[in-house]
Amino acid sequence: MFNFISSASAQTAPAAGAANPLMQLIPLILIFVVFYFFMIRPQAKKIKEEQAFLNTLQKGEEIFTKSGIIGTIVGLTDKIVTLEISEGVKLKMLKSQIGGQAKKLLESEDKK
Repeated sequence: MFNFISSASAQTAPAAGAANPLMQLIPLILIFVVFYFFMIRPQAKKIKEEQAFLNTLQKGEEIFTKSGIIGTIVGLTDKIVTLEISEGVKLKMLKSQIGGQAKKLLESEDKK
């Protein structure tokens, strides 16, 4: 009796394994597409916009840093920005640490 059951299950096993291998890859491909459109693409777009903003900085602009310091640009090189945060107080920092224009930040605060 046990011999009959094992031979019957052995006959049905190959039929289940005959699925198309391409069908097994479709869920992985769909996951990658979702990750691309919801995570990778928006992040790349944000980085591109930030680089464009940093390349258009000019002396005299009032900006804020990612650490929360607000100041006016008095010196500018490829990688370093000199900020005047108070009368006669200057601070050198990396250009990559600039968060945005203080004008936009202050306008959003006034609306609240």
